[in-house]
Parts: sequence; structure tokens; C-alpha cells
Amino acid sequence: MKFDFRRIVLALAAPVLAIVVALLVTTIILVLAGDPVVAVWQVMFKAPLPRQMVAIINEATVLYLSAVAVAIGFKMNLFNIGVDGQYRLASFAAAVFAGAHWLPGWLNIVVAIVISMITGALWALIAGLLKVTRGVSEVISTIMLNYIATYLVAFMLKSAAVKVEGSNATSTAVLAEDSRVPGIDVSWLIDTHNQIYGLVFLAIAVGIVYWFMLNKTRFGFDLRATGQSESAAVASGVNVKKMVVASMVISGAAAGLVGMPLLFGQDYAYGDTVQAGLGFAGISVALLGRNHPIGMAVSAVLWGYLNQLSNGLQISAGVSDRLVLIIQGVIVLSVVIAYELIRRAKLRLEQRSVAQELAAQDKSHAEEVAA
Repeated sequence: MKFDFRRIVLALAAPVLAIVVALLVTTIILVLAGDPVVAVWQVMFKAPLPRQMVAIINEATVLYLSAVAVAIGFKMNLFNIGVDGQYRLASFAAAVFAGAHWLPGWLNIVVAIVISMITGALWALIAGLLKVTRGVSEVISTIMLNYIATYLVAFMLKSAAVKVEGSNATSTAVLAEDSRVPGIDVSWLIDTHNQIYGLVFLAIAVGIVYWFMLNKTRFGFDLRATGQSESAAVASGVNVKKMVVASMVISGAAAGLVGMPLLFGQDYAYGDTVQAGLGFAGISVALLGRNHPIGMAVSAVLWGYLNQLSNGLQISAGVSDRLVLIIQGVIVLSVVIAYELIRRAKLRLEQRSVAQELAAQDKSHAEEVAA
């Protein structure tokens, strides 16, 4: 396999450029607002504490699953904005089933995860069918389905909620001890008693399956081909409507996994305090990681790092932790622009390379004729 240094540089240039631009823009905002620039960056660039390192990995685990769900659609130029609603509905279904304790231990966990994937897939299927049968944009339908899912879960939670003595929280039944995934103890490595989600291995497995599906299967080839040129895919015999529905279903199934590390490794129930916005964060992580399994993993860790380090901004620098949202927003905006600039630069380099090869061939042909 030939090592293409230029290709690697171009692949890394866009996300690096986006991060640099985000830092510059944020610095300008801090200066204009009269906030302490040096103090802010000292907080944001310091080494995370051991407990923060574990929290970063845990947050990255959830964000990575969300990013993969989004990336499956992106590969086919489908914008599944509905991951947030899909994982909420799926997590609720899994929590209700697992909390009923109909099955013992790990069997309860596995079946609950399968139910979560099926629920997410069925909810995403609605958007897929609307697109292929009625031409409804998946962007509009998935956004609307987010709202429906949110209020539907809130409505159903009232019926499924179990009253906990001495608490005003509303949640499903708490999982039994044998239906919880044990965390990974890293106290032997770093000084903290916090544990990494045991389902971090689920995220790793999903990344491997995602890579294998895209690069080693006919479905993955058809998916990428349709995303690059729908007309060419049709000409080669690909059923585009079938691919749209299949992509949305698989994306929804992946979205169903987003809440599993939280349900089985932290919260042990689904309640009104469930973490929101994971689906939208996944869009940002997928964009920054260019829908690549490794790129998204790095992006998820970066997002987790920014979120965890932002907690000390108000105390150490006297700046709102909402500043991180500005940084993340500028990164997303910058990465879109940076990818386009890199794409054009890559195209010019390819055109120049082709021109040089043609010129060399013409010269060689002229020399042969002259001889």
C-alpha cells in the first residue's frame, strides 16, 4: 500500500484549520467583551484532572454513537436531524422493558438494547417513507419528529413513572443490580474512583461495524455511490428509494444505542432529567470527523474535553461556561468552510498533476517520433 503523505496532510488540514479559526474568533470575542483572554485559555488548555479524564471518555462514548448515527445518513447525503428524538424514544422503551425485569441479568440488558435499536429504527423509518413516497425532505420531517418524540415520551413517562420515596424526580423503574453494566475501574492507572462506562466497548464495536459496512460490503459501496452521484448510482442499477429507506432505518438503529451507556452505566432509569441535545452534538462531531470512524472518535474526545474543561471557566476566569458553545459553534461553521477550501485545493493539485502527466506523455511521444 502506497503511503500518500499529501493526502494525509489534506485530510488533516480542514479540521485543524477549523479549530485554529475557532480559537482566533473566540479570542477576538473575548477581547471585544473585555474578558480575560489569557485566563480563559489557561483554563481551557490545562491538563484535565483524573476524574475529568474519565468524564471526557464517557461523554465521548455517547457522542461517538450519536455521530455514527448521523454519519450513516451523511454518507448518502441524507441529513438525519432526528437522532435526538430517536434516541429519546429508544432509551425510554429500553428503560421500561429493562425496568420490568422480565429477564435475568445480561439477557435483560441485551434484549433491552435490541428493543432500543428497533424503536429508533422504526421512528427513523417514518422519515424515510415520507421522503420516498411523498418527497418530504428528511430535514423537515426529522426535526418535526424530534418534537413529537419529546412530547410523546413526556406523555408516556407520566404513566410509566415510578414514585420514589423522598424524591420529586419522575422516572421509570430503577434497574436491578444484575441489569446494570459494570464500569471499568481505572484507579490503578490514574488517581480517581470514577469509572469508564462498560459500554465503551459497544461504541468501539459500532465504529468497527460502521467501517466494515462502508468499505467491505456491497451495501456500503451502493451507499457511498448514491451519495456521490445519484444519477450514476441509478444507471448502475442501484434502487435509490430502497437505499434511502435502508439508510434511515440503520441510522435510526444506531441512534437507539446513544442512550444505552447512560441508561445501563449511570442513570439506571429514564427520567425527566435525561441528557438532551446529544443528537445535535453528534452532527457537529460527525462533521468535524468527516464521517470517518477514527476522525469522529477524535472529534468526540475533543467535544468531551471542551465540555468538561468549561466547568472551571466561571470559577477560575470569571467567564460563563457558555463560551464553549461559541467555540463549538465556530468550529462547526469553520469546518464546513475549511472542507470546501481544502476540496478546491485538492482539485487544483489533481488537475496540475494530470496536466504534468499529459505534458510528459506528449514530450515522450514527440521524442519517439523525432527518433
